[in-house]
Amino acid sequence: MASKNQNPEYYRTVMPYLILENAEAFLDFTQTVFDAEIKMKHEDEKGLRHAEIVMGDSTIMVGQSGGPWDPQPAGLYINVSSADDTYQKALDAGATTVMELSNENYGRSGGVLDPFGNTWWITSVQD
Repeated sequence: MASKNQNPEYYRTVMPYLILENAEAFLDFTQTVFDAEIKMKHEDEKGLRHAEIVMGDSTIMVGQSGGPWDPQPAGLYINVSSADDTYQKALDAGATTVMELSNENYGRSGGVLDPFGNTWWITSVQD
């Protein structure tokens, strides 16, 4: 555990901070689709206030929208071991296609829009 004046080891120099409607369901989505690990989760009487998830060597912070905080989804690029498998998991978890899977010069890639307004560019390197 990090001391009071030290960031956790999973923090990076720049980390996305998503403010989303139904942030709790977003955490479930990322665990199901991307095997995300929840590192921190703060809740109060209104529900989820802040969470931190890790996928591979990357960290995303998430907060619940409401009050002065309008939703702020993002476009996210993620490298995975199998674009086909992850793309299908995303669709099964409620995402919709924004770009069909195809073979590109940088790998196998496709895009989905998750139920929370984020676009995920799912890519795996081809052998």
